[in-house]
Amino acid sequence: MSISQVATGPVPSRILVVDDEPQIRDVVTRALQAAGYGIDSAADGEAGLALALSGDYQLVILDVLMPAANGREVLRRLQRLRPDQPVLVLSCLSDVTAKVDLLDSGANDYLTKPFSLDELLARVRVQLRAEQQTGEHPAADIMRAGRLVLDLGRMQADVGLGPVPLTRLEVLLLRELMEHAGGSVAKGTLLASVWGIEFDPGSNVVDVCVRRLRSKLGFDLIETVRGAGYRLAS
Repeated sequence: MSISQVATGPVPSRILVVDDEPQIRDVVTRALQAAGYGIDSAADGEAGLALALSGDYQLVILDVLMPAANGREVLRRLQRLRPDQPVLVLSCLSDVTAKVDLLDSGANDYLTKPFSLDELLARVRVQLRAEQQTGEHPAADIMRAGRLVLDLGRMQADVGLGPVPLTRLEVLLLRELMEHAGGSVAKGTLLASVWGIEFDPGSNVVDVCVRRLRSKLGFDLIETVRGAGYRLAS
């Protein structure tokens, strides 16, 4: 392939794979490369964190149980130093408590090992679509609903106490609720519009994201409407 052909083609999304198991790292890397993504990889948490902080990745795929800084520590430090970095966690830990803990810590999604490559690729597409949807809005695009101000370009919200940084998925969920201010939005609708139709309707990712927004912006901001979903408080 000539240099001119490479230069004129679309720039692939860049994904970082961090996993200490060589076989899993190799299989995931090959599958993502075959799907057209640009891939870097790391075999431990410290190397993965260094790459994540020095590079520009649309997604980090992160194992939990690793030497030299486990996935929880990497996630915690990424959340502090680069809070807008999307992270998809891979883990052999399948209990609900572990999943909720990691999602509460800033992970955008969680996939339990062993997993199918088809499901992994579907989850990757959802995360990249969420990033593209957020990036479609210019820096000056501001939404307002009551005391809430959402800056889509800067990915931050303000309820009158100063701007608070949000993740891409938090921005997308808040935008959906603001577009339906005064009414409730069903969890299924939020799953389809924010996370994508590939997700199981029984997933609790909506509840976790709402919980994170409440902890950042106030627990009275988003109301739970039993049997109907969520709505912004009036």
